[in-house]
Amino acid sequence: MTATELARDVVRQLIEAGVTEVVLAPGSRNAPLAFACFDAAEAGLVRLHTRIDERTAGFLALGLTRSHSRAAVLCTSGTAAANLHPAVLEAAHAGVPVVVVTADRPARMRGTDANQTTDQVGIFEPLVPTIDLAEPTSLDLAGTQPTHLNVQLDDPLLPDDAPWSPDAERPSRGRAGSPRAIDLPLGPRTVVVAGDDAGPPARRLAETAGWPLFAEPSSGSRTGTHALRCYRLLLGDPEGLGRQIERAVVYGSPTLSRPVQRLLGRADVEVLSVPGRGVWAERPYSVDDTASAYTVSGADEAGWLDAWQDADREVSRRLDALLAARPELTPYEVAGAVHRAVGPGMQLVVGASSPIRDLDLMARPTGVGERRKTIANRGLAGIDGTISTAIGAALGRPEAPTIALLGDVTFLHDSGALVLGPHEPRPDLSIVVVNDDGGAIFATLEQGAPEYADRFETLFGTPHGVDLGALCAATRTPHLRVDSLPELEQALASPNGGIEVVEVRVRRDDRRELDLAIRELAAR
Repeated sequence: MTATELARDVVRQLIEAGVTEVVLAPGSRNAPLAFACFDAAEAGLVRLHTRIDERTAGFLALGLTRSHSRAAVLCTSGTAAANLHPAVLEAAHAGVPVVVVTADRPARMRGTDANQTTDQVGIFEPLVPTIDLAEPTSLDLAGTQPTHLNVQLDDPLLPDDAPWSPDAERPSRGRAGSPRAIDLPLGPRTVVVAGDDAGPPARRLAETAGWPLFAEPSSGSRTGTHALRCYRLLLGDPEGLGRQIERAVVYGSPTLSRPVQRLLGRADVEVLSVPGRGVWAERPYSVDDTASAYTVSGADEAGWLDAWQDADREVSRRLDALLAARPELTPYEVAGAVHRAVGPGMQLVVGASSPIRDLDLMARPTGVGERRKTIANRGLAGIDGTISTAIGAALGRPEAPTIALLGDVTFLHDSGALVLGPHEPRPDLSIVVVNDDGGAIFATLEQGAPEYADRFETLFGTPHGVDLGALCAATRTPHLRVDSLPELEQALASPNGGIEVVEVRVRRDDRRELDLAIRELAAR
């Protein structure tokens, strides 16, 4: 069995498992896999993307898969495999079935000081077990979790025959079975909480039962008439409606809001759970019942929902007035402008830390069925690979433009994603960078309190002073700096096509004061 034959068998099975996108990070040991993927791409069976950085490659594959394609990422041995770890962890916790293929030396070289040789078997365990391949093996690549294939490839590493013609069949799409549903009684004052990747079932339950819907931006549920914009502020009022809640039905993975976590941790609130797709289904709070779906027969009395909707409208009005009265553009207004620019059929990718939370307060629920999609890496909520994820998501859904909303630290963390070869496709992607020269999120947390001011900038604020325009110029990425809301709205309304960066400068020194003022709006 030659390395070429083994590699071709692996690629054939990837295709038959539904992989349509392959992201390659070049190396020597993975050359047989690279040649096999090239032949598959020439045959029109996959689309091939090449990246020089494995971390970028991993998150590109993640973004492609989150956008309803299925991607595999291939790398060589040694530290290359380790650089895939952040993307693999995110995929495992978010339940994204990326296939990770690492090339390895043959087993006889393990435990030696052979070049670029380390222990790759189990490198992503315990969350993602390794399938160690030395010869063709029938693979089960179905499921909602990432898969790690470690392929032992021996010399010679180059094919000695004509280009390969893959004999592979695409899988047929079977219909998923109906979930086991539990019918809930009406009566208890109930809310529906929709975290990341909750999907339409959360909205449908809320609308059928007549319950308020607390839907995070990346839930896929923030549509229709029952989703509330300012639920986080309303829950933060200790004397408000939140204290009347008796039951919460939780879909997906809600991680954005401390008020929501406090609600779900209350001893007097019954918690019913529909777990998300991540590798860990357990909640960090007590759960009274778990099911794959919940249903109701009929609707509760309208007064409960009416009270929440009236309060939400009033707090939303106060929030908009507060922001409009400030003399300078705020991160919240940037998030609101970005959300308004996402039309039907478009995609929004949101970075972690402040941007996703700013969007949570500014995103008004949109119409059902308009196919607006919001993606965020909430499996582990890290800032890693966000530009790469956005490029992957945009490549996976080319029929409409994609917008990404990031902070400056998140942008810098993955700026290498802008390094694209001259023949690599560049999707229509506008990257909006809210630049406050550092980490604004920490100013709103405990460490941002005045008593830590003497060390805050060094430990948490971390100003960088980077000229983002010059950084973009190094990769020939178009860059535009805007300083006002009308300028931002104009830039979003008339993108130039391809990947471009829109930088918005905002203040950071007043972020804590602004956040405190917003939190108090519901208590007036």
